[in-house]
Amino acid sequence: EIQTFGAPNEWVIRARLGATPDLSGEATQRTATVVDSALARALGAGTYTIVRTEAVGPKVGGELRQKALTAILLSFLGTLVYLAFRFEWRFGIGAVGATAHDILLTLSFIALLDLEVSLVVVAAILTIVGYSLNDTIVVFDRVRENLRKYRRHHMGEILNLSVNETLPRTVMTGSTTLLATIALLLLGPASIQGFAAVMTFGIVVGTFSSIFIAAPILLAIERKWPGEDARGARALLPRVTVPGSQPAS
Repeated sequence: EIQTFGAPNEWVIRARLGATPDLSGEATQRTATVVDSALARALGAGTYTIVRTEAVGPKVGGELRQKALTAILLSFLGTLVYLAFRFEWRFGIGAVGATAHDILLTLSFIALLDLEVSLVVVAAILTIVGYSLNDTIVVFDRVRENLRKYRRHHMGEILNLSVNETLPRTVMTGSTTLLATIALLLLGPASIQGFAAVMTFGIVVGTFSSIFIAAPILLAIERKWPGEDARGARALLPRVTVPGSQPAS
């Protein structure tokens, strides 16, 4: 695999050491010699410079995977604590559930396209976590405001109203961010193609989850464990409303 790296005349060449890689210096040197010979035949000896040669094995890949999973789990834990402090624990679980949905779909996308899980791709995954959480928090903040404003209305009505009120902002934010990531995907160098592809997919699923996943999770939790404050205000009793009208305070 050959990719541009930094300047237009700098390249990264990746080669496999074999089905059962031997990461000793001798095996790495043999592979480097084969690559050097191929470059000399194609470009001519003396027309290029090999800056460095590195070998990355299963141990390094395992450490990267472990650190990536640790970073994602810590971000989930921090989010749950923050939302439980700012809102309620129900909101925290709803946000974490929606974000977990985004991460699982993004990892499936990476596996489907067989993308290399490099540090850049891990950074994209963590960025998606932050983006999805930000979108979800905007919706939940409006839910909290409407819970105080419409204290005698069905929780489902309040969630629906809150999502509709924040929908233009959510769609506009997602659309403008997509313009940037699509530009990187189409015009950027090969070294950031994985980052741009993962970000583009993640923004789409993050926008989807903040609209269609987070609120239903919160509603399901509220049905099972109603909020202790204003139980009457948030009781899940059937109500009849005029289509298109907003709840009256």
